[in-house]
Order: sequence, then structure tokens, then C-alpha cells
Amino acid sequence: MSAKSNLRVLVADKMSAAAPALLQEAGIAADVKTGMTRDELIACIDTYDGLIVRSATKVTPPVIAAAKRLKVIGRAGIGVDNIDVPAATAKGIAVVNTPWGNSVTTAEHALALLVSLARHIPDANVSTHAGKWEKSKFEGVEVSGKQLGIIGCGNVGSIMANRALGLKMKVAAYDPYLTEERAQELGVDKMELDALLAASDFISLHAPLTDKTRHIMNAQSLAKAKAGVRIINCARGELIDDAAMVAALKSGHVAGAAFDVYVEEPAKESPYFGMPNVICTPHLGASTREAQENVARQAASYLADYLQHGIIHAAINLPSTGGSEARHLRPYILLGGQLGEFLGQMVESAVSELEIEYAGEVQTLNRRALSLAILAGFLRPQLSNVNAVNAPDLARARGLTVSEKTSPSLGAFDTYIRLAVKTARAKRSIAGTLFSDKLPRIIQLMGLDVKADWMANMLYVTNEDKPGFIGALGTVLGRHGVNIGSFNLGRAKSGRDAIALLGLDARISDAALAEVQALENVVETRRLSFSLL
Repeated sequence: MSAKSNLRVLVADKMSAAAPALLQEAGIAADVKTGMTRDELIACIDTYDGLIVRSATKVTPPVIAAAKRLKVIGRAGIGVDNIDVPAATAKGIAVVNTPWGNSVTTAEHALALLVSLARHIPDANVSTHAGKWEKSKFEGVEVSGKQLGIIGCGNVGSIMANRALGLKMKVAAYDPYLTEERAQELGVDKMELDALLAASDFISLHAPLTDKTRHIMNAQSLAKAKAGVRIINCARGELIDDAAMVAALKSGHVAGAAFDVYVEEPAKESPYFGMPNVICTPHLGASTREAQENVARQAASYLADYLQHGIIHAAINLPSTGGSEARHLRPYILLGGQLGEFLGQMVESAVSELEIEYAGEVQTLNRRALSLAILAGFLRPQLSNVNAVNAPDLARARGLTVSEKTSPSLGAFDTYIRLAVKTARAKRSIAGTLFSDKLPRIIQLMGLDVKADWMANMLYVTNEDKPGFIGALGTVLGRHGVNIGSFNLGRAKSGRDAIALLGLDARISDAALAEVQALENVVETRRLSFSLL
């Protein structure tokens, strides 16, 4: 079918022919031009409304600057490291990826590596091709009855669990957002990280890369792992401290490892290359015919929906919306996102429900958009590339539900948003509102009145309300060169529990945080940072 509109999309990388075919069927002209240089891309990009890439094409600020009519960039795959998302956002260009198209393929590759490790298949293949017959040298282990520990039980991790259970393995999972109910549904044992490390014969990594997961496999965690463990990583290279892993492999504490991802890719060099108990593959997790067709179709479909109907799927950044409603809603969306991000940094164990209460004027607004912003903010401290579009799927995969209620305004505030979650350790809550300047403020924490502005870096402390605490806290921060921008207090009653919420001019160091935690009468500390400011 020939194109029926003036819309044009450039397919700049090699991918399934299904992508341009789908666009043509939708009435959008699709040009396939692969292998272009940076200058060639810059020279032609200003004639296109949409761009689809894989990983080869680099969508840099100069490319985006030259894109006079570009409205959307689609990544046929998950990672968007080759796209300058901030530059695209600044120019109002939506960036979408295809996070679900290769989940099955990646899980299958991880499973293939697991079995290959257990039975020494790559080395045995090379040996036999060389005319040797070394049966005793390649004696392996059965996977049936062994425990697989999965770190990160989202889409790929849950598929991996399902496949491993089919091999009669026992499966345990560590994921801060995995609830007991979701674990039971998957048929896995929910474990804390240390327990999983100590009990697992095989460990497969499927976690996103965040500040908390970077080097989650380090010297300390590897030492806690079961002797003879075999480790598979098809997620991100940065999840592993390479030096610590090499040492564990050389000592034999880790019996074998298989890697499909690396810190630097393409991986021309690696400390793992040449090690006898290591399998290395060149990022093949998504490299199947089916997965490539899936992501190509998804990318083309997403671009067609956005260009023709304004429907946005799997956006890394959310494009601005027009109209008076959007202008009125925008400060509340900022407030909701910051409230969610605050609460998301306060939980360290699984949460099954996020409660949202809208009071006063805000309950009359587009609560769907607000709840999505809140949910994305709540998930953002634990997950990468989360936004209001993909947050529901990410929450669903972790057994997290969202409930909403409305109520009349109470007390001094005409309108506010209140969030609450209950974990195995405590109930956490926060409420906020907009003042006349439309800037978001915190008005309540953990049920206590605390009036505070947001800052990019903050410190939360709960303590017993005893004389001398504020001075001691200020002394510690001063000694570490941390300047206090704001200091807000809340308490229920004299002598009982109190809250201190400090805005800081810089991120507090680990050493300073530990010293605050060690202060007399301190119950809990949290270092907070906010990406939405």
C-alpha cells in the first residue's frame, strides 16, 4: 500500500523488513538507509517525522539539532544509550523503546548459558572437534534439583523462573519489589539477597542497572555465595565487579560463569577472555529471528500510533501536552512524581499496594495522569528507564497494585495528595500540596506535620526527641563540610519520636551518613535525592 500522508520515517539501522512494511501499511512513507555516517544522517534527518534505530546509529545532539520536523525516535530494543534523551526532550521529541519484545529470547539465552555451564558444552565441543575424547575431563552436574537464585524478577526474570521450574530446579528470587503473592504465583521462594547467595547453586542476574544494583556482585556478596556457585549475567555488565569476579573464579569459589553483557561493548578485551571456566557470548540475548521481528514491529507500530493519533507507548520521556488542562495539571504532576520518588526511597522491602488519596481541588483533575506520575516516581529509585507509560507494566510484574480514594480537604490545606505504603517493617506515608506559587511542598511525613520545600539532596532522620540532638546533628554535618539549606522538624509529642528533614547543598557522603546514624537517639536515616528538580 502506498503512503497516504506526508509523514515520513527513516529506518537507519538494519532490522526486520516488518518495520518499514508496517509503516507503509499505516500510510507512512518509510525510507531504509542503513550504515550512514554521522554527517550523512545530519544531512538528511530534517526531512523526517520519525526515526527508528537499533544500537549502531548514534542520535547525538548535532543530529537532534538538525532534525527540524522530527517528532519521535523509536529504539528497536531496550537500551537507549545511543540516543541523547535529554537533548531530544529539550526539543520536544518523544523517545520510545520496545522493552517487552525480547524478554523471552533473553531468558532463553540465560537458560542456555546455565545448562552450558553445568555440562561444559562449549569446551567439550572444541575438544571433540579437535579429535579428542575427553569424557572424564568434562564431567558436569545436573540442574534438576539444584537451586537457581534469580536477582531481579521482572519480565525476563519471571520468564527465566518459569523455564527453570520446567527443568525441575528449585527457584528463589531476590527483588525488592517482588511481593509474597507474586512470588507464590510464579512458584518461587522470595528471599533476601544474603540468603539467596548462600543457598543457590546457580545465580542468574536480571536486574536493571541502578545505583543500588551497580556491582551487586562484588567481593563481599561473592564471599557470601555458596562455594561452587555458577553465575550467569544476561542483564548489564555493570552489575558485576569484574575484578572481584575474576578473583572468585581463580580461587574456585565460583565454579563457573557465563557472560552475555560487558561494561564496555563491543567487548574487544575482557579479563574473562581465555579463562577456562567462563563462557562469553557477544550480547546475543536479543539475537533471535523472532525477537528481532518483534522489536521491529513494535517500534514501527509505536511510531505510527504517535505520529497519526498522538498515542504514546513505552516512552522514555513524556512529550508535553497542550491545552489549558495540561497547564493546570502540570504542577500537580510534578508534585505527585516527587511525592512518589520520596516514598520510593523510604522502602527497602516488597510493597503490595500503593495507596493514593486526593483531597480537595486535585480530585477533580485528571487523576489517571497524576497516578501514573506518582507510580513512576515511586518506582524510579529502584528501576531504570521508568516513566508514566511503562510504570503500570513494571508494577504489575512485581505484584504492586495502586488504589485511589478521594476525600474532602481537611485542616489548613484546600487540596493535597497523600501517599501511603505498608511494608514488612513499617507503614510509610507522605503528603504534599501546592502553595500559591504552584511549587510543591511537603506538609506531612509519617503522619507528622512537617512543612518543607524540596531540594535536590535531602536527609531524613527519625530520632527520639531529646535535648541536644539538633546541635549534634549540625556538628556532624559541619565537620563533613555539608551545608544545610533548610531544616524542618516534626514531632507528635514532647519526648516522643521526632522527624528531621534537611535540605542539603550537596549529597551527604557515606561516612557522614554513618556518623549521623550512630548519633545517640537516632532511630533511622535516609539519604534522599530527586531527579525531578
